[in-house]
Amino acid sequence: MKNYSKQREVILNVLQGTNTHPTVSWIYSQARKTLPNISLGTVYRNLTELKKSGQIIEVSVEDGFQHFDGNTDTHLHFYCTKCHNIYDCACPENQLKNYLEENLGCNITEQKLIFNGVCKNCSVNI
Repeated sequence: MKNYSKQREVILNVLQGTNTHPTVSWIYSQARKTLPNISLGTVYRNLTELKKSGQIIEVSVEDGFQHFDGNTDTHLHFYCTKCHNIYDCACPENQLKNYLEENLGCNITEQKLIFNGVCKNCSVNI
């Protein structure tokens, strides 16, 4: 990763301090609480660097926004198409990854699987 910066540290702390999958706008508003003069461009640049260095991941869902996750442990995501929340889903012992590697003979270096549907809270209201 490039040189240390206070802005990057604050942005990383914001992401690691939430279990949601926030947008750039939300991250920017939270970072401004610590660094009132931080610019939106600085947030974008630092998110790019954090993503490149593997300290955060980007979660792409069908809502038109970039979402980020401070949890870089191997896990899947579920996107509720009704309330637009993104949930972490632990895949026990990487069963899907192991299955694919064993049956396809491949070496998986990254996984980005997102399930779409309606969450439990929204299902009650259907």
